[in-house]
Amino acid sequence: MYACSPRWTGDWISEDNLRKVLTQLSDRILPSPFGADRIGGVNYGLHFTGGEPFLNFDLLEKAVRIACDLQIPSTFVETNGFWCVEDHSTRERLTKLRRVGLHGMLVSVNPFILEQVPFERTERAIRIGREVFHGNLMTYQEFFHSQFERLGIKGTLPFEEYVRRAHPHGLFENVELLPMGRAAYALSRLYRKHPPQHFFGESCREELTRGWHIHVDNYCNYMTGYCGGISLGDARDIPSICQGIDLNERPILNALATDLKKLFELGVVEFNYKQREEGYISKCHLCVDLRRHIAQETDRFQELRPREFYSHLEHSSIP
Repeated sequence: MYACSPRWTGDWISEDNLRKVLTQLSDRILPSPFGADRIGGVNYGLHFTGGEPFLNFDLLEKAVRIACDLQIPSTFVETNGFWCVEDHSTRERLTKLRRVGLHGMLVSVNPFILEQVPFERTERAIRIGREVFHGNLMTYQEFFHSQFERLGIKGTLPFEEYVRRAHPHGLFENVELLPMGRAAYALSRLYRKHPPQHFFGESCREELTRGWHIHVDNYCNYMTGYCGGISLGDARDIPSICQGIDLNERPILNALATDLKKLFELGVVEFNYKQREEGYISKCHLCVDLRRHIAQETDRFQELRPREFYSHLEHSSIP
């Protein structure tokens, strides 16, 4: 979704910006229905993510301490478990985070992570995470976790091999797979494709205006939902965003809030965009391809942030 990659530079959010953003958010975050010291569902509480947050454990610990000082409810960290190489160090790190105020953890499990992270490390993260956080742990997605166990997977597994082994047992019918960002290109063969006109009349107003499950990136861009590369403004000044955005000053947002046809016409008329002959798998695919082209042609649209997102979208498809 966010074109994360080892090719990005390590532009970690500063501690000062972290505190400013969390202070802005502190009285706006809803706790889990199970309580402020519990986690439950990815749409409640505050989650620290990345990329992979355990790549900078010191900063992660500082983030947890700040959230605790601000009494932010239902805090948890997302991880792919790459760092869980043995029991002692895994337990030590998680215990330290719990002691400074972290309420729980979410372990990401899917066949894309499995290409790089041995499944034994994922299992260790889940097992010790449940122990340290007293059951306050989520796996996303549990379908894949159970499937990998049934398939008896050990170590890592190339995606192509996963498809071969898992096909008789079902691939993505029962999981959430969002065709956005780099996934729209890399996984396009899994979807039926349509011409751009198929998505005319659709808008992204609901996604752009929703007030639940928002993300703030390391550059302090405020993003609603999962819309990578679209910034509604500076998360260090959330009140100004909530007061309203002048769409006359944000032509890309204006087009997305009304009709994708407007964005298509903007791309074609002003920036000589050429539609993809093979078509698009979703409105998000059409949107990101248009935005990528426009971002390569000009930097005048302040809502197309972070710029780095558009330089790390890859077009190669999985064979």
